[in-house]
Formats: sequence, structure tokens, C-alpha cells
Amino acid sequence: MPAAPPRARPSSASSPRPCPLRVLPTPRPRGPPRPGLSLLLLPAAMWGRRRYGAGLGGRGAEELRARRREREAALRKARRQEQLVSKRLLREDTTAEEGGQDGAEIMPDPLSEDEVLELLRGVQSGSEDRKRSLSCLRWALRNKETQQKFVRLEGSIRTLIGLFTSSLADMQMEAARCLHELSHSSDPAVAEACLPVTSYLLTYLSGHSIEFTSPHEAVLEGLGYVLSQLLQAKEAPTEIIPLVLDSVLPQHMLRLVCSGLKAGIGAAVEFAWCLHYIICSHTANTALLSLGALPALTSLLLDLASEIPEDAPEGLELLICPVLRCLSNLLAEETGCEVQIQDERLLIALFLILQCFLQQHPFIVQECLWLLNNLTADEHFFCSALLSLDLLPALLQLLPCSQMASMLVLTILCNIAEKGPAYCQQLHQQPALPLLLPTLALPDPKVVGQCLELLHLLFLHWPEAAADFVRQGGHQALEQHQSTPELQERARALLDIIGQPLGASAFSPCHAMLSAFS
Repeated sequence: MPAAPPRARPSSASSPRPCPLRVLPTPRPRGPPRPGLSLLLLPAAMWGRRRYGAGLGGRGAEELRARRREREAALRKARRQEQLVSKRLLREDTTAEEGGQDGAEIMPDPLSEDEVLELLRGVQSGSEDRKRSLSCLRWALRNKETQQKFVRLEGSIRTLIGLFTSSLADMQMEAARCLHELSHSSDPAVAEACLPVTSYLLTYLSGHSIEFTSPHEAVLEGLGYVLSQLLQAKEAPTEIIPLVLDSVLPQHMLRLVCSGLKAGIGAAVEFAWCLHYIICSHTANTALLSLGALPALTSLLLDLASEIPEDAPEGLELLICPVLRCLSNLLAEETGCEVQIQDERLLIALFLILQCFLQQHPFIVQECLWLLNNLTADEHFFCSALLSLDLLPALLQLLPCSQMASMLVLTILCNIAEKGPAYCQQLHQQPALPLLLPTLALPDPKVVGQCLELLHLLFLHWPEAAADFVRQGGHQALEQHQSTPELQERARALLDIIGQPLGASAFSPCHAMLSAFS
């Protein structure tokens, strides 16, 4: 998500921050990337939650099941890789003063080794020009060649660490920004040089309370971003996340994120992404669950949704996105313990968020739908609540929003239909079938295939839906897919089903064909 956008400083939905966010990382369930980025990454673990279609036995059915598992595994892998490219830069605030026009980014020319050394000496000196030298260094470190020359200088990283851990807030901020530029580098040598910073970041953050005031809030926000970049490194699951878990930082992060509207939204956004990256590593979720992460984040989402009818603070969507991703991936995690939540207010909150951000920040739609998918995948409670709260019409309105939204809405409807006849009867009573006919005419075979899956479940559990489908022209809609290789088997199976007399016991002979959906 990330559905919820990639990572760069909170600014706009077009630059997905993961979910408006930064460029996103691993199961960063999909979401708006952070401003400045444009990838919407979805939660990788979410597809794993989808389990429906009881299908009957037979060798053909087993092969189809295997193919479905392969497709879903490929989706999860692609999503995880997409989310791992999530990097985000906190540059919007300084672009104008450094010569940028209308948000355009200017890349500095590389400095010579002597020029880099001169800047380092200026930073190391105790003169009044130190702040200016540090600012110039931060600007120069946007250039890859300059980064490489800087990290090769003896004592360069130690100097930044020393300023970062000093008591001078303005120096801390500039040093943090320099470290941020280096942490953003794709050069392995630069990334390796930054690794020693991790323990200092954790020590600094673990030793501070969440009651920060300016300028410390700005420092904390910058540090949160640097930490979030480190948590995306390939070494993070084995070298960085264990350090985080051995500290009191997880508790601090949770408290800070959950007090975001009171303590400053900027730092809350950054540490929400940190939590998201930790969750995506699949190495610490049991520990986070034991800290009460699931109820705490659920309560936060309810609070955020309650702000919407009023005067919602600017950038609220930037915090909502990673929170949605965290919840989605925690629910998708196989932890061996019961972590499911049952609170219908969560559904109301999701639809309030959808209503508020649908037009301006469409990436939020995917984030909300991923969470809704995970809530309904195995739980009768949320399927029943969605129907009893009369939220189905609002869900169906999202069908034409985008290809991904169509897939997720259809998957959620499948989650509901899989629960049995009573649920399929209620789906049939809603205006679902008329909306499915246009979906069958779409050119995307994945969306059409998901629609066929839903029709299969409806016809299997509530045969009256098949009769209505035929009366509305469904027979012709299915016939057009008999020649499409990836759809023809399921289309023919459905045509055989709707050819059966309503209520006839002969429905059982169709079982062999229904296995095409297993």
C-alpha cells in the first residue's frame, strides 16, 4: 500500500508515501507513498488471508488450487519487493530556499575530495561557521559521488554522530538531516558506513519521553525518518530490529504514534512507518502484540476517524495510511494466538475515512479495502456487521474506482459469500448482481476472474441468484469469456450451473465443474 501510496515527506497523495507517505517498503500494505514518491504499495501479507471456495476434489481441482496458490504467492512476492523500494526524503521544507522552483528538486554537482574535506573540517571546528558548514554539507550529500567521498574520510560519520548526540538542538537537526541523506543512498558502501548510527539512534530515542516541544519535535521527526530507512535495510531483520526490541523503543513508538494528534503529527507519522517496517519483517509481531499494539492502533484509528467530521488537521491522511497498514498486516500475521478484534465501530471508521479521502487522496481507498479484506477473511463477525450496518451499498460504489479497488471489493464480497447461504441471500437482496454485469465486461482478466469467483459462491449457496442473473442478461456476459484461456473453464462451469433447473437435485452433477473454482 498502498492502494495506500510510497515514502517522501508528507505532502501529497500523488507522492505515495507507502500509503501519502514515503516511498513504501515491505508489507507496507499498500498505501500512498510519502510525498515526493508515487508508488502505492499494498500489504504483502494480505492476500494470504484470503481463504474461500470449498471446491470439491479431483485431480483437476487440485491443479487449479495449486495454480491459485502460485498466483497468490506471486502477488505477495511482487508486493513485498515493490514495498521494499520505499525511500523518502524530507526535502520539501528547504527546496525553495535552496533554489527549487515549484517543488522541483535541484541536484548539486559533485564536490572534489578537497572540498569535502574542507566542509568536514568546518563541521569539526568550534567556530560560529559550524552551522553553515553543516548546512552546506547536508546539501552536498544529495550527490552520490559526494556521499562516497565523505564516508571514506576518517572520522566523518563519528563527527555527525557527535553532533547528533550533542545538546545543541539546531546542530542535532542538521546532523540528523545529513544522516538522513546518507541513509537514503543506494550505494552499499554508504549504507554500511551508516550502520554504526543505529545504536545511537536507539539510545537517543529510548532515553527521551514523548513529551517533546519545539525544536525537539523536529529532531524527533527527522530521527524517526532515518530510523525508518534503516528498518528497510536487508540487514534489518537480523541486525537492527533485534536492537530495537531489546530497548524500550517499541513502547515509546506505540505511545508516540497513538498520541499523534496531541504531541505533533509529524513525528507520529514517522514512527508509524517505523512500526510498519518492523511488522513487515515478520520477526517482531508477537512482541508487538504482547505490548497491545492491535487494540492501541485500533483505538487510534477510531480517534482519527472521529476527527474527520470536524476540522481535520492537515496531513491527517499521512498518519492514517501507515496505521491502516500496521493493522492490516498484524491481522494477516500467523501468530498462533487469537488477536482478532471485534468492534463494529472499526467498520464505521473505515467508511468515514473512505468518504472523506476518496476524492483528494484516493490511495487511502486501497489501504482501507486491504484492512477490510483482512477483517472479513476469516471472521463472521465483520461480515455480519458490514451487512447489518447497511454498509454494503457504500462498498459496491467503490467497484469502478480503479482496477485494484475492483479486485479488493470483489475479494471482500467473496469473503462474505463464502460464509454460506444466509450471507449470499443478503448479498442477493442488495443491488450486487446489476453491478457485476458491467464488471464482467471489463478488459482486465484478473478482475473478471474474481467476479466469476463471486458468482460461483453466490450460485452455489443461493441458487435463486443464478436465476436472477440469467434474467438480467448474465448468460450472454458469460458466453463472451468462453474463448479467454484463463477464464474459459470458470465461465463454462457457471454456464452449466445456470442451465440447471432452479432447486433441482441435479445441482449436484455440477460439482465436478464447480471444482474449477477451488
